[in-house]
Amino acid sequence: MIGYLTGEVIFSDGNELILKTRDGVGYQIYFHKLFVEGKNAEVFISHVYKDPNQELFGFESLREKKLFELLNSVKGVGPKSAYSLIVSLGTETIIQSIQLENKKALSQAPGIGLKAAAQICLDLSKKIQNILMFSSTGQSVEREGLNVDLLELPLNESGEKGHLLTEALMACKELGFKEEHIIKKAKKILDDNNIQKSEQLVHLVLKEL
Repeated sequence: MIGYLTGEVIFSDGNELILKTRDGVGYQIYFHKLFVEGKNAEVFISHVYKDPNQELFGFESLREKKLFELLNSVKGVGPKSAYSLIVSLGTETIIQSIQLENKKALSQAPGIGLKAAAQICLDLSKKIQNILMFSSTGQSVEREGLNVDLLELPLNESGEKGHLLTEALMACKELGFKEEHIIKKAKKILDDNNIQKSEQLVHLVLKEL
């Protein structure tokens, strides 16, 4: 299953994107933002299987991707409707609308009626808070206010630990925690454990706070 792609932009029109990876494979992706053709781009992917077809939906951030997958799990809300919600309303509006059970706000998205909006609120009211642990910052966007370079963190060849730490710090800051309160704990946990995903690091950090 594809979760993330990086490569050269072959085509982009604000609705679809064709991304050519280093392997020479061009992936056609639903993506709501224009990219400059010929430039490199990094996109989070939700790989949707719909027998006999497969579709790739692209997102700027991990939070968008996870929210899309959560919305797509709701009965009566298909991938096109879930994507329409993300594009039309944005993640923060969707999260707040679900928390406040604002069905009218959700129904403003194309393809989402009041019945579907009510189902979304019912199914996701206890799950939506978990989405906040995922970063809302895109891979290509500079992380403001994070002094990860000052940590002298030993990185592997791909810089994976630095990426995990950055994502975890962003997520914790968005949950209301100050960087100086969590950065040492996060670094120690990352050094002492085999962490594969930023959300794993976030869970372990929050346990120690």
